[in-house]
Amino acid sequence: MLIYRNLPPIQALTFDLDDTLYDNRPVIRHVEQQVAAWLHREHPITATQPMAWWQALKLRIAQDNPWLPHDVTLWRYEQIRQGLLALGYAPHQAEQAANDTIDQMTHLRSCVDVPEETHRVMSHLATKVPLVAITNGNVDVEKIGLSRYFQRVFKAGPDGHAKPYPDMFAKARAFLALPAQAILHVGDHPVTDVQGAKQCGFQACWYNDQGLTLRATPQMKLLPDVEIQTLSQLNQLIL
Repeated sequence: MLIYRNLPPIQALTFDLDDTLYDNRPVIRHVEQQVAAWLHREHPITATQPMAWWQALKLRIAQDNPWLPHDVTLWRYEQIRQGLLALGYAPHQAEQAANDTIDQMTHLRSCVDVPEETHRVMSHLATKVPLVAITNGNVDVEKIGLSRYFQRVFKAGPDGHAKPYPDMFAKARAFLALPAQAILHVGDHPVTDVQGAKQCGFQACWYNDQGLTLRATPQMKLLPDVEIQTLSQLNQLIL
């Protein structure tokens, strides 16, 4: 653990989810592969266009509607719906297919292997201070077994703009009814987590389990208050 600033007393913790409390990278790869296979099987016309076409469509609709990247579920829905419309589906067919795809994605998205260390640490911390989740993703915390640790979960889209925008940080602070500087936000991303937290007055804990360094992390524009390499190190901060 590296401490870069004097830490005021920590009265609550907010947590990023993906790639902080579990490794989300293999989950996303699996989701992408399985959703594509499901679409090709259930709606064969989707296989007539390469993945590059679908990715270009996803970027284009985000340019037309800048809100979409703040709600990843809605963004995926619109990608499928508009793609199928372009391939000749009637509007009601495209909408039904997009809804069915989201159901498949939601199921696969919750196939997360949460490490035992995460459960041990979160169980301990939840007895010490209030815990709140702030995520840009769309995982179901109840289905992956993490809901019991959090007093509240804020998700980009339903709860406002994605991090590093201040929407969810502000909602977390209001829910906790604490000064921002009394809250430590824990997350792996230099921009969405560290920068987002610091710009909202939170203390920021950079979860760096990838062996990175500050100097070799160009996205790190604001210095975190503390850096940890394992979640269990949080137990040294919250006694």
